Amino acid sequence: MELGQERAEDWWEVEALYDLCFAPGREALSSYRLRDGVAPVAELCLWLRDETGALVAAIRQWPVRVGHSPALLLGPVAVHPTRQGEGLAGILIRESLVRAAGAGWKRVVLVGDAPYYSRFGFSRLDGVEMPPPTNPDRVLGHELHAGTWAGVVGPVTQWSEGGEIMQHPSV
Repeated sequence: MELGQERAEDWWEVEALYDLCFAPGREALSSYRLRDGVAPVAELCLWLRDETGALVAAIRQWPVRVGHSPALLLGPVAVHPTRQGEGLAGILIRESLVRAAGAGWKRVVLVGDAPYYSRFGFSRLDGVEMPPPTNPDRVLGHELHAGTWAGVVGPVTQWSEGGEIMQHPSV
């Protein structure tokens, strides 16, 4: 298995994997409104390829603000249906979190299932509001450095500036 950082030329192949793994209309989810017009953080967009070079898993992280504080929005993370259950998502999540901490990011937010994401250190966030119609029980956070969610509350909004970001090939 090869781990790599997504490059601009990988964009459409990763998008095809997301289309395969998620229901039609995935881009209608509220988290996608936070991604509109904002490029993901390049160093945190990773993929796994098998021995044939086929893309089998991918993850992206996006800069957002929670209240006035910078944060990362983790996701989407996808694993090809023929490779699910092998721990590939876990490899990508852990590596992406390590790289995020090393790059100086302090906190990560996502919308997901607490029983699954708790194994990576995520827990429910009180006082952090994703755009509707997000279920508040699914808003989870992870501290990349101890205490960095303390006092951070408010709406999750689009990133407006800063961060090393990868440009979409059509931009």
